[in-house]
Amino acid sequence: MTRVIAAIQAANDDGRAALVAYLPAGYPDMDTSLSCLRAAAEAGADVLEVGFPYSDPLMDGPTIQAASQVALDRGYTPADDFAMCAQLTEAVEIPTLLMTYYNLAWHYRGTSRLDDFAAEAVTAGLAGAILPDLPAEEGQEWSAVAAGHDLATVFLAAPTSPDERLAAVAERSTGWVYATSTLGVTGERQSLSSMAAPLVARLRGCTDKPVAVGIGVTSGEHAREVASFADGVIVGSAIVRAAGDGGPDAVASLVAELAAGCRR
Repeated sequence: MTRVIAAIQAANDDGRAALVAYLPAGYPDMDTSLSCLRAAAEAGADVLEVGFPYSDPLMDGPTIQAASQVALDRGYTPADDFAMCAQLTEAVEIPTLLMTYYNLAWHYRGTSRLDDFAAEAVTAGLAGAILPDLPAEEGQEWSAVAAGHDLATVFLAAPTSPDERLAAVAERSTGWVYATSTLGVTGERQSLSSMAAPLVARLRGCTDKPVAVGIGVTSGEHAREVASFADGVIVGSAIVRAAGDGGPDAVASLVAELAAGCRR
């Protein structure tokens, strides 16, 4: 059992869904992003996702894109992101995963070798990785490298995925299965998509691994709704907006609200 699965199952055994909180490295600067991530952990997050900014995002909506561009404009590199993660994992006990795109991992330091990227992640104390543009069916090489370094891998499932693809995503995921609540990019929503619960139910039919739902979860009430049918609740854009508006204090306030929703 990976550290990530253990953390989610511990929350479930406590009668609640696990809260997964996402923030990008380097926004609005590296020190503040570290403080915001620590604040999220202290306020009740069970798992952290650290976004490594990338110039051509496919999954990120406008809030995360804008935050990532701030970090890129400041000149931060993946090496800087790993250095911040090393500080973070020394300060918090909950598992932390990186989230970025496959090309960044594949060409880390220009080596064209995934092994270097995975080794750096382990050195930084990270527990896993999410590469949202890497299909499970094409992820054999990364999965083998990640397993060799004891890194959990999370693959994504969409509401439109056929059953055979859901089975492949579930089989290759070693952290949790990431169920996207809607089609399209990340972002805050006024209401949750009706597609999330049926997707989770379909995944239950092919795996007993934890299933966490992301995209569009914005408030404590949204978290409560998702927690009624999923093992984990993933929140990104709303927390990123809080970081930009009010820094660590605003992040802590929102994460506490989301954690309370997971408990309801």
